[in-house]
Amino acid sequence: MTVPALDLGGTKFAAAAVSADGELLARAELLLEPAVLAERTLLDVIEAITRVVPVKTVEETLPERAVRLAGDAQCMALGEWWRGGSGTARAMLGLVVSTGVGGGIVLDGLPYTGPTGNAGHIGHLAADPGGPLCPYGATGCVEIYASGPNMAAWARDQGWDGPDAKHLTANAAAGDVIATRAFERAARALAIGILSSAVLLDLDHVVIGGGVAAAGPTLFGPLGRAVRENAGFSFPRRLRAEPTRLGRDAGLLGAAALVLNPPRSTP
Repeated sequence: MTVPALDLGGTKFAAAAVSADGELLARAELLLEPAVLAERTLLDVIEAITRVVPVKTVEETLPERAVRLAGDAQCMALGEWWRGGSGTARAMLGLVVSTGVGGGIVLDGLPYTGPTGNAGHIGHLAADPGGPLCPYGATGCVEIYASGPNMAAWARDQGWDGPDAKHLTANAAAGDVIATRAFERAARALAIGILSSAVLLDLDHVVIGGGVAAAGPTLFGPLGRAVRENAGFSFPRRLRAEPTRLGRDAGLLGAAALVLNPPRSTP
């Protein structure tokens, strides 16, 4: 059995044909400009599908097939559990740290999305109840501290003169004091969100992807320290927080897994 999988994002669309054992048989990706119209966007989706599955329309691509929808971070988490080496985890959290901070939960091999499909929004846990106001109405959210645009905005307020998070990463790796502080600040917020989730769900594995996570040791160094320093109980100390192994393919594989229902590991 082969299924088409779509990853629909704000800056790109990706499509893949995925086999029942999780092999990417074909893959296409389209980068989108911010001003692309919705009508053109739909055409781009169809074009991406037809690059990897030889049909004319979305309906023809999915005849008599179940269609499943989930958030990008939820799919990323499931893809990592299935094909990224996390299959022995009983309770896993996947994070996407990029333009925003999203999360997905996999419990005993099954994605937990909640009654409304919104489970896993770790970016809107409070890292600091007295912190800045989130655009969505909460206060001191993890995302306010740890998303790429917010990190860059904070650094500029401190006197850094770079344009975006990509340059912030490069500056931090080169030893820039303000850029380094921005990553340490983000790491502390992420650690609070991760540890809050770990205490609630008894997590044993955390996988982090997204543009900010591509900073590697610049992020994971201070993140590991912040997790160890704030773990408190002994059981959260056992969790592993690692970069994604599947990169940009994790979401596509997770989307396919929603339909393919790969077997769960034995506890």
